Amino acid sequence: MTVAITRQDVSAADLRLAARRTQDAKVARRMLAIGLVLEGHSRAEAAQACAMQRQTLRDWVQRFNASGLDGLSDQARRNGPRPRLSGEQQAEVAAWVEQGTELGRDGVVRWRCVDLQHRIQQSFGVALHERTIGKLLRKLSFRRLSVRPQHPKSDPEAQASFRLSFLLS
Repeated sequence: MTVAITRQDVSAADLRLAARRTQDAKVARRMLAIGLVLEGHSRAEAAQACAMQRQTLRDWVQRFNASGLDGLSDQARRNGPRPRLSGEQQAEVAAWVEQGTELGRDGVVRWRCVDLQHRIQQSFGVALHERTIGKLLRKLSFRRLSVRPQHPKSDPEAQASFRLSFLLS
């Protein structure tokens, strides 16, 4: 059984010429297979000549009928789910991290992933996992750095004089 090609604007010679000009070998094979079908070869012969299955050739013919030569190229793929925060929301999260925390407003002394998770939930209504927050921070070019802890009652002047007296003795 042959495949019905409904597009009449491209001939088999045009398909061969386009296959020669393309840089993508897979697209060239698809064009040549469709060209063979246009010349009257059976679906099985055309598929075998271009190293594909009959069903695969049928699928490419349907894409060719719908979209022309552009339909023979691979579609852009996206790995993983779409981001749940928009670009503006991600920029706002980046601004939060840049500004740092305020104990009265945020209730924390420094940002942790779980704290950002709660703030994002409150502000945007989007529930993200802690690990996803870490991935988002890496994507926004933040690194896991923390400052050396300092006691709130520490006296820098007393520490400096202690160091000086220690060095002089």
